[in-house]
Amino acid sequence: MNDAPRLDRQVCFALYSASRAATAVYRPVLEDLGLTYPQYLVMLVLWESEPTGVKELGAELGLDSGTLSPLLKRLEGMGLVERRRSGEDERRVAVHLTPAGRALSSKASAIPQRLAEAAGLSDVELEQLRGTLERLTAALHSSR
Repeated sequence: MNDAPRLDRQVCFALYSASRAATAVYRPVLEDLGLTYPQYLVMLVLWESEPTGVKELGAELGLDSGTLSPLLKRLEGMGLVERRRSGEDERRVAVHLTPAGRALSSKASAIPQRLAEAAGLSDVELEQLRGTLERLTAALHSSR
């Protein structure tokens, strides 16, 4: 039994644990904004570049339409976004921020710093970690 895989040696478990811990740090801050973590990710993309097509939004976040559509419907119901069909191509739907959605951006601006403080890592360490995770993600996607 000595050659059996050990949980504490698994990269996948370390990633899973870190992700859950990070989400737990975000949770109370996001609750104050009335957002879940997946909704926050959608808003991050839109604060950076809006309007954004639904298809492009899904690609950016790695979400299929079955997952993204309910998120957008909920955000729309909260008055933060609105979906509009393109006048040029009715099949294309773009997501736009509402004034309330734009205003939420300033309230969310301190969230990344909160995670950085909770992580106890320097800015350089966090940047290195993010770079390593991006390379890992790209490599894993290309190996499929």
